[in-house]
Amino acid sequence: MAEVIVVGSGPAGMMLAGELALAGVVASVVERRTTAELAGSRAGGFHSRTIEILDQRGIADRFLAAGRTAQTARFGTSVLDISDFPTRHPYGLALFQNQIEPILADWIEELGVRVERGREVTGLTQDEHGAEVSFADGDTRRAAYVVGADGGRSVIRKAAGIEFPGWDATRSNLIAEVEVTQEPPAGFVQDELGIHALSLMEDGRRYRVVTTERRLGGIGEATLADLSAALVAVYGTDFGVHDPTWISRFTDATRQAATYRDGRVLLVGDAAHIHYPAGGQGIGLGIQDAVNLGWKLARVVQGTSPDSLLDTYHAERHPAGARALSLSMAQTVLQRNDPRTAALNGILGDVMATIPARNEVAGLIHGLDVVYDLGEGHPLLGRRMPDLDLETAAGPIRVFELLHGAEPVLLNFAEAGRLDIGSWTDRVRVADARYSGPWELPVLGEVAPPSAVLVRPDGHVAWVDPGAGEPLIAALTRWFGRE
Repeated sequence: MAEVIVVGSGPAGMMLAGELALAGVVASVVERRTTAELAGSRAGGFHSRTIEILDQRGIADRFLAAGRTAQTARFGTSVLDISDFPTRHPYGLALFQNQIEPILADWIEELGVRVERGREVTGLTQDEHGAEVSFADGDTRRAAYVVGADGGRSVIRKAAGIEFPGWDATRSNLIAEVEVTQEPPAGFVQDELGIHALSLMEDGRRYRVVTTERRLGGIGEATLADLSAALVAVYGTDFGVHDPTWISRFTDATRQAATYRDGRVLLVGDAAHIHYPAGGQGIGLGIQDAVNLGWKLARVVQGTSPDSLLDTYHAERHPAGARALSLSMAQTVLQRNDPRTAALNGILGDVMATIPARNEVAGLIHGLDVVYDLGEGHPLLGRRMPDLDLETAAGPIRVFELLHGAEPVLLNFAEAGRLDIGSWTDRVRVADARYSGPWELPVLGEVAPPSAVLVRPDGHVAWVDPGAGEPLIAALTRWFGRE
């Protein structure tokens, strides 16, 4: 019996499988698709915090080499430049999902994770000891836990009876990759409907098309006739679109699972939340879900932490997801170019030109402002740990390098050897280090230097000395189990 079954091998599912593998947990990944090939380009890249997370695992360079860095954060008509933010990655990464997935697939294969393809899950049952998934071919499989990473129409979420409240669609877009007989104009058109654009793809032959439909599209598969009609409505011609390799429809429907956990079932990525892609946070949110959940699930499966640790996954990621969904809904409104929205964008453009407003919104878009509620105390508590350049007895090292193995790290900046963590030494890495530079956080700015910091495997700070609100032993017990 597998310890964990992950249903879905998209970015969130693969990231979770990788996290579990790093912790020594056997995860069985099952995928409905018969091949790893993804039809169409799909999502378009990452924001800063997601790049940081990949850097924490030592694989960011693989993605950076394949993509293009740019100031990708937009709010309305404003481009929010974060090149002065205190992060090693003050930018976004333009890289399509069909390029992202093979890189993640190579990484989890190196970790020994195997993806079973052509395995369509049709149902799920659970009891107090585990959960069992049913497959279309009549087979069943049981595990201690099942994680739904199977997208917005998640079979796992539905089978678990988890509600998916939110807002119905009010507009729809078509996205496609096609050939044309007439060269389209460069750039994009923004009108009272939304955004429309045709851009030449890397092969110099096909065009990537995104257009907003004049009326809310139906629930059926999008067709070439739908795309032609939508283009004619905007441009007066369809540019002779033909031979599509991919056509899809997406909407501004916005929904979030009422709970990210129900007993032995958990949700990550689009299975837990769907939203309009304005703002480009979709893949990043899923990867951040997976990295928050992975180490917790591993510790519960291995018996070093109680089952209640999994409740902190919902408690931390549900509010972070809700904020991102609110941002997406605001972005949707601002994409229109009617006189009222244009007036609003004009005012917001002036506001976004101010540093505090730019910092707040850009920090939200890039995921650099996330703070988990771990109680009152030092500003670092619950926030991402900065990637500091440390000096240790073994030589210089970055904080993120210490996280490559997805292990918790206790950083001591005071007298060497002063922190005794007892039997947690087999679960927590202790590093005596020196750092003489400023402690600066995105949005917040400079904070008081701590004398010690306990960093969780997901890169968030669990305890700070001084200013933690609880003793070190209490924090170690809370996050990494009893002695």
